[in-house]
Amino acid sequence: MEWSEVEVHTTNEAVEPVANVLTEFGAAGVSIEDVADFLREREDKFGEIYALRREDYPEDGVIIKAYFLKTTEFVEQIPEIEQTLKNLSTFDIPLGKFQFVVNDVDDEEWATAWKKYYHPVQITDRITIVPSWESYTPSANEIIIELDPGMAFGTGTHPTTQLCIRALSNYLQPGDEVIDVGTGSGVLSIASAKLGAKSILATDLDEIATRAAEENITLNKTEHIITVKQNNLLQDINKTDVDIVVANILAEVILLFPEDVYRALKPGGIFIASGIIEDKAKVVEEALKKAGLVIEKMEQQGDWVAIISKRGVE
Repeated sequence: MEWSEVEVHTTNEAVEPVANVLTEFGAAGVSIEDVADFLREREDKFGEIYALRREDYPEDGVIIKAYFLKTTEFVEQIPEIEQTLKNLSTFDIPLGKFQFVVNDVDDEEWATAWKKYYHPVQITDRITIVPSWESYTPSANEIIIELDPGMAFGTGTHPTTQLCIRALSNYLQPGDEVIDVGTGSGVLSIASAKLGAKSILATDLDEIATRAAEENITLNKTEHIITVKQNNLLQDINKTDVDIVVANILAEVILLFPEDVYRALKPGGIFIASGIIEDKAKVVEEALKKAGLVIEKMEQQGDWVAIISKRGVE
């Protein structure tokens, strides 16, 4: 079989949106080459250092590589893929010195190359995300989330995902009921389950995302707690009195359903919203307030913001 490699040079802030677009067009695997991963000290608690090679990484920014089966349909889609990626800038996602290149690769290269760019990521002092093929020895009481990021919907490396997981670890109580809107890889649902949630509904509009989520949920043996549903945000979701709603999606999408979040939450329930670029944070904050939610806290990592709000106790 012949394969094509789509190489996109962009910014760290654009990693997840770009990876998601490529996956939605049918990428069989996505790799992320971020110079920050090389420059960042990557020591685990046992003193081992990951063997990252400087020559594998760009001088600046991020290179995202996606692998597609080279079919007539794919070749015809190339201009559409490029334009869809460029259109991300209309959502105020900085693309940097955007470059889009397509190369041919062989079977062996695409099947294994992307794996070398994924390593264990410690999100909090007790939660670590580990690629499914990596050998990792957890410390006592450490929570491990295994992910196969081959379909690249939220691998835990992006600031928005990390902000959400930290907020979940701070606000989720054992026995809570959770809705994860735009679940992607399922990472936030899995984190919720491992933090002690009683039941979780994970929704996503994209069929590929729901399949990826189901695979990762099974990998983490949390399928008895998490229900995955292909669904548009909270439309036709009749659950009420939910303890936590979490959504790691673009600000423009969050603005579509704050009233639905309010209805789903029980009094005192928490809404964790991330995926918000800094320039959009004020607009989202005002929309949440207008829906009746009270802002509890705002957290920021790089250019990304998470807003934690609460339904008031009535």
